[in-house]
Amino acid sequence: MPDWLVIGLVSFFTGVTASMGLGGGFVLLIYLTAFAGVPQLEAQGINLIFFLPIAALSLIFHAKNKLIEKQPLLPTILTGVLGVALGVFLAGVLGSKWLSKLFALFILFVGLRELFHKKPRKKSAPDKSHESA
Repeated sequence: MPDWLVIGLVSFFTGVTASMGLGGGFVLLIYLTAFAGVPQLEAQGINLIFFLPIAALSLIFHAKNKLIEKQPLLPTILTGVLGVALGVFLAGVLGSKWLSKLFALFILFVGLRELFHKKPRKKSAPDKSHESA
């Protein structure tokens, strides 16, 4: 299969999964590591570079539509930065071999959970049509 066709298919499925709210990064990571031979750590870096412009655009749209809650911003940003620092440190300690194995287990876990986890039913609001105003 020609390289341009493979890259087109990967791009298509990345976009489809991202638009469904699943995140398209896992498709890109699987392609880069399993088929393109890119080391796991480098593939994750590429994935983050792809994510940044999309995240910035989403932030602009959400801010414009007033969909951003300001109260949880500071704790979220601080724990996110701490998580990134810890993740970078662990990735450097573990190396690409262990990192890709852990990533494969994580993807397997998430996939199995999505397949077999029952989502709780939403409680419907009580019917008040019989009550008088």
